[in-house]
Amino acid sequence: MDLFLAPQAAPFAVASIILVTITVLEVGCLLIGVSLSELVDKAMPEGQGGGLSGLMSWVNRGGVPVLVLLLIFLGFFAINGFVLQAVARAVFTPLPALIASIPAFALAVPQARWASGLVSRIVPRDETYVIDPADFVGRIAEVTVGPLDQGLPGRVRIKDRHGNWHTLRARAAADSTAIPIGRQVLLVDKVSNVFIAIVAPSDLTAEPNPTSTELP
Repeated sequence: MDLFLAPQAAPFAVASIILVTITVLEVGCLLIGVSLSELVDKAMPEGQGGGLSGLMSWVNRGGVPVLVLLLIFLGFFAINGFVLQAVARAVFTPLPALIASIPAFALAVPQARWASGLVSRIVPRDETYVIDPADFVGRIAEVTVGPLDQGLPGRVRIKDRHGNWHTLRARAAADSTAIPIGRQVLLVDKVSNVFIAIVAPSDLTAEPNPTSTELP
């Protein structure tokens, strides 16, 4: 704990605090049916493949949301810094914060690139990454954040034709009752960036998992 509070470890302590704060905010947003990472991605300008955007594309090998990539980078930066300062203190004395930040940052960049590829296999991709969102209309999904009603959007998950999982914002149709978490739904429309869902008919939910079943 004394190393965490030491001035020489201030950049790494700040990175840890930011990481925890963003994580708590994202969890809180998901509970009300809003994704902070989705909002950040929509606010990001389209890159042209050079400069900073080119570096971001190289680091984000797995194509994960920008906020997830930031959390990964902050985590590695903090770990690298604390380990470096702990070793330096054990050998002689902790390094100045600025000096210690340079190798911690340099190591965190390739580490974040490696981890983004790994995380992309675990974290569902947003609908904008692989296929046209309109392709999800007429398919079966499962409610993961809800219940779905006519208020704030909840979240559903769905598998596309390539086998990739996606998380989508959704609300129940105007004439539908609240749809609980875990229920399979049929996506019947898309208004702005929110899908409209109804309870999936029984003849379309014969399969145990919510795959990309299409309407006949």
